[in-house]
Amino acid sequence: MQDRHPSAAATGTDRRALIALFLGAALIGASPIFVRFSELGPMATAFHRPFLALPALALWMASERRGATPARRPATRRDYLLLLLAGAFFAGDLSFWHLSILHTSVANATLFANFAPIFVTVGGWLLFGHRVTRLYTAGLALSIGGAALLAGGSLTDAPEHLAGDAFGMVTAVFLACYILAVSRLRAGFSAATIMGWSSLGTALVMLPVTLLAGESLIAPSLHGWAVLIGLALLSHAAGQGLIAYALAHLPAGFSSVGLLFEPVAAALLAWVLLAEAVTPWQAAGGAVILWGILLARSGSRRV
Repeated sequence: MQDRHPSAAATGTDRRALIALFLGAALIGASPIFVRFSELGPMATAFHRPFLALPALALWMASERRGATPARRPATRRDYLLLLLAGAFFAGDLSFWHLSILHTSVANATLFANFAPIFVTVGGWLLFGHRVTRLYTAGLALSIGGAALLAGGSLTDAPEHLAGDAFGMVTAVFLACYILAVSRLRAGFSAATIMGWSSLGTALVMLPVTLLAGESLIAPSLHGWAVLIGLALLSHAAGQGLIAYALAHLPAGFSSVGLLFEPVAAALLAWVLLAEAVTPWQAAGGAVILWGILLARSGSRRV
């Protein structure tokens, strides 16, 4: 009987991590809705996403320090640099994602950004010796195929979109770097600490990028500020925070595949909130993504 308790505890933690991963992906899936309603430019909106979340994240970190078992705090210059570097990776993800949207179709930008699990898997194997199974690889391939189906007939191979497609691929590389960085940092720091310091790093990088783009940082109305605060608190603090929690308990490779639930959630939210119809191709793509995630999960358990 004693041997069952650790297994039961591990199963409970694993289940909570899965719920956190999918809920976090769903909240991040709402970010295109906020961006659509934002009154600011794409770079300025990306800057406010982590910047306006900082007070909430600071309160989260402060609550941990008053807990019964205070979380480890960064103590060395290396600690701070690694935490800020994770934020810089996320800033690269946001910047190139918005550049991709400006220079190619939204469908192309989304599809290429969804290649991140490939780079996470390859990077985890090359840098950290993460092993993968054939079942996981099949699930990964199936999920990316589902993402292509979800993009549906909106995909284009127009030569003038080549630069935007390349920006989408760079987006995937930066997102993969962010996921791998957070996954490694979770071995030593809490989700709150990582989110607080990495968000500061993201804001520090996005500020000069926004100024160079010539975009205003001041929303012209209360509605505009409400949209930015919603993006910061729901998609960033809550969504990214839940994913940071999950990365302490789930493999980085599988987590990146699980995040492909994000475009499924985005399509559903657009259907509910913006009355954007879900086509049969998109429905089929969402089903294939979920099937691929299940296969990747089974393959991850066998490692």
